[in-house]
Amino acid sequence: MRRFRHGKVNFHWCDRCGTILLGDKCDICSSSGRRFKVSRPGDIRPATGRTIDLIVSLFEKYFGTSDFLRDRLIFLNKVAGEDRTDEVIFQGHVIATIRYDLRIRDFKLDLRLDGARLLAPIANKGLAIMDRESGHLKGKNFSGDLFNEVKGSFETEDPLIILVGNFICSGVARVDSADLHHSKRAIGIRDVGRGEISIAKKSSWTTFVNANKAYILTLESKGISDIRSYIGNHDLPLTISFSGGKDSLACYGLLSKASQKFSMIFIDTGLEFPETIHYVKDFSRKERKKLLIAAAGQAFWDNLDDFGPPAKDFRWCCKVCKLAPLTNLIEKQFPKGTITVEGNRAFESFSRSTIRFVERNPFVPNQTILNPIKEWRAIDVWAYIWLRGLDYNPLYDEDFERIGCYLCPSCLESEWRNTSLIHPDLHSEWDNYLKQWAEECGSDDRFVTYGFWRWKIIPPKMRRMAEEFRMSMPHIRSDTLELKWVKGVSPCLAGGHSAEGVLSVPHNREFGRV
Repeated sequence: MRRFRHGKVNFHWCDRCGTILLGDKCDICSSSGRRFKVSRPGDIRPATGRTIDLIVSLFEKYFGTSDFLRDRLIFLNKVAGEDRTDEVIFQGHVIATIRYDLRIRDFKLDLRLDGARLLAPIANKGLAIMDRESGHLKGKNFSGDLFNEVKGSFETEDPLIILVGNFICSGVARVDSADLHHSKRAIGIRDVGRGEISIAKKSSWTTFVNANKAYILTLESKGISDIRSYIGNHDLPLTISFSGGKDSLACYGLLSKASQKFSMIFIDTGLEFPETIHYVKDFSRKERKKLLIAAAGQAFWDNLDDFGPPAKDFRWCCKVCKLAPLTNLIEKQFPKGTITVEGNRAFESFSRSTIRFVERNPFVPNQTILNPIKEWRAIDVWAYIWLRGLDYNPLYDEDFERIGCYLCPSCLESEWRNTSLIHPDLHSEWDNYLKQWAEECGSDDRFVTYGFWRWKIIPPKMRRMAEEFRMSMPHIRSDTLELKWVKGVSPCLAGGHSAEGVLSVPHNREFGRV
């Protein structure tokens, strides 16, 4: 996969069967489908469970209707934003963007033009009719006295459908509906088009799988072949890293068809969701596979006071809770080494965008890693899971995109809110620690509430938000030069050992002397 580029990526939609097409044609009706575009990189995923409930609630809130979403396929495409931001794909159209607003700590919906074209005939609110027949519309704000009819009430920044003669527009409220006719800058128009979009027939995930069966089987065949080709020429014990997530589950499906002689490795960081631990153990038991658990125990909490909260740019916890126990397990169980199948995908992040099929773990010298799904998209993974009827972690139906440690700084603030709903005890314990830490560092609860703790070096987008709130950033210093090593050191391929440490120095210390 190439490095990320801005722009759009093409997909195809079968209007006859009501599903996205992953291959060249629909395996049900043989249609090549209708092309539509989404933002790059295009790591589309299905909306299920509580995710659908969220989308339904937003359309109901802003437009007073949501029945059109029921029993039809919805897909999401992750795009850049302050926190969770997803394009909503429905009937082969990007109809909206949902985003988690850190300022109000809740979700908002931004309507796209195709969403306005779809909703125009069925919306019960959030629709305004403007008395204007000509002139430029897109990107302009209009006076409230130009609107002669409004359906329902709305608030400032709510998404709106605007009808102007034969045009259908997507827009946004600049004022509350109560102040509409008193404002010269009442409603802004974002995009302009013509023609309504009809609601298509109902569809199902079974239809999605059947329409893409040949494509999925081709992916499976290549994955199995790649694994067999490598292990056939290397005589080492075979393992799979099974995290409890969807990607490692897809890899399990491939590996179980490539070989029956392998063990499952699960790294219990001590910070796993209870559902994940139960799922992994239950899955291995049902599959009758040997499960090796690399347990970190209390390592995270034992090192927390020395290191402080982990961050996106300071992930000391991975060394302590993942690499250290994994290294110990492999040295004990596989002294001559092991070939481990992992679910790393290039679409997941910039750091993984250039991964190869065969890689060596720089922190675990006697582990060779195979990445058979490195080129798969999230939708490919789910298609394969459903095709093979593999049981997946129930947390995915709780509106979690990715599943890992429950307090991971790399998770989204919106997912942290989900954690507070399903595990208030775990959420409260970590939240209380963070607030106490923020206070000791010279900040306040807002540093935790709005997710600033997730970075050691605060990025520009968060600094701008901090300025809006007139917040002070934590300021940590030490009066003496002090080096603290992490507990648990890993051997390194380059020689010697690798470890995380905290170096504390006074601010007036001359670094040339360190």
